Amino acid sequence: MKAIMVVGTASHVGKSFLTAALCRILSRRGWRVSPFKGQNMALNAYVTANGGEIGHAQAVQAWAAGVAPRVEMNPILLKPQGDMTSQVILKGRAVGKVNAANYYSEYFEVGWQAIEESLQRLGDEFDLVVCEGAGSPVEVNLKERDLTNMRVAKHLDASTLLIADIERGGVFAHIVGTLDLLDPDERALIRGIVINKFRGQRSILQPGIDWLQERTGIPVIGVIPWFDHEFPAEDSLSLLDRPSGSSNNDINIAVIRMPRISNFTDFDPLESEPTVNIRYVGLKDSLGYPDAVILPGSKTTIADLVALQRSGLAEEIQNYAIAGGTVLGICGGFQMMGKMLADPEGVEGQEGRYKGLDLLPIKTVITGQKIARQRQVTSNFPQAGLPVLGYEIHQGRSHLAENELEANGATCNPLFDDRNLGLVDSTQSLWGTYLHGLFDNGAWRRAWLNRLRQQRGLSSLPTGISNYREQREAMLDSLADVVESYLDLTVLDPYLKK
Repeated sequence: MKAIMVVGTASHVGKSFLTAALCRILSRRGWRVSPFKGQNMALNAYVTANGGEIGHAQAVQAWAAGVAPRVEMNPILLKPQGDMTSQVILKGRAVGKVNAANYYSEYFEVGWQAIEESLQRLGDEFDLVVCEGAGSPVEVNLKERDLTNMRVAKHLDASTLLIADIERGGVFAHIVGTLDLLDPDERALIRGIVINKFRGQRSILQPGIDWLQERTGIPVIGVIPWFDHEFPAEDSLSLLDRPSGSSNNDINIAVIRMPRISNFTDFDPLESEPTVNIRYVGLKDSLGYPDAVILPGSKTTIADLVALQRSGLAEEIQNYAIAGGTVLGICGGFQMMGKMLADPEGVEGQEGRYKGLDLLPIKTVITGQKIARQRQVTSNFPQAGLPVLGYEIHQGRSHLAENELEANGATCNPLFDDRNLGLVDSTQSLWGTYLHGLFDNGAWRRAWLNRLRQQRGLSSLPTGISNYREQREAMLDSLADVVESYLDLTVLDPYLKK
């Protein structure tokens, strides 16, 4: 099996985006390419066609390679849910909850078996696998049990690239330190070094590059400048680095940044709208006066609901809704908007019943059985008859409270032709749905935004537009174009002969 591995000096240095760029570059050169990440820890997930969960970044990398996402591309997904515990997704299915201290004793052997089996399947179907590591490959306290970095590289005898982030400072120390902590057989696999997020003149950096190449004997095959790209982030830490858009935008939307926010990639299509400003609002922030408030998904809905209530932000949202503001909840956010949430089995931790925001007439029971599936439905609102694609990922069943379709005096209606997927009140101010990827649907997104625009006295935007996947394709092409122009891949030529 031919394989390329991308490892990094630390988290958030650019491994995911470089892997995606390589998938697109090599696919355009005629290779049948598959991405791979043995183990991922992320709350942004995607559901494959067969109902399996993988990291959303691996789905994007699959699209970059021009292939459908599948569970073999990310056989282990860990979804943190607080208190040093994570839900374990193995080969796309939730298999249990484990704390950090016991993870490797319980899942190392079965995890490595899943990785080997997945690589074998991918190797049988593709010419080349582009693998992504996680964090740093030389965490000395974890190295012997590391499932996703150099263990994979050695297993595949993969030509490995090391990427580092110069914006953090100390890039040469990071690179040299990482190389020095690799075992000799691991270091022998490193074919090239990539420096990412460079700002400034290359001529000023060149003496450092010359020293680095002489010091390590490994070529620097690329210095990628800092540029504004839309590649989806893997975890919520990246939200702290996102600047708010211009307050001069037509529509301002507040997304509540809950402690365990998940699937915030749902809002990438909104961020691509030039007339929309997205502001992530933390529990200590003021809600302000946005045109709409979105309650996103959460890995632990009840814990985040309680945190929202204790912070006082829940009351702000309720008052905003009473005053006629638009509130939309997705997945966990939808559940929070109901009258009550119950966790009789203690799936999320503490057993009990909890009062919701009482914005929609639903009651939710958290259950151990997870629903994960792709969906294709037809909208009833904001415009009837629109086809909508998306996917569900939730551990909970929501039912109409006391068989009444009424909230705060306003009648509620099914949002789609499947009434279990969501509700909207008669004023079209309160929305709730289990459907992730809703805003990917261009016509539905524009129709929803046009209701906000009408309230502001603004003209409507055209709804006859393509879905976000076409914008994503353009983004991936642009990403690959930039990376390819700054990357010398000839160092890999001996290993990429068909």
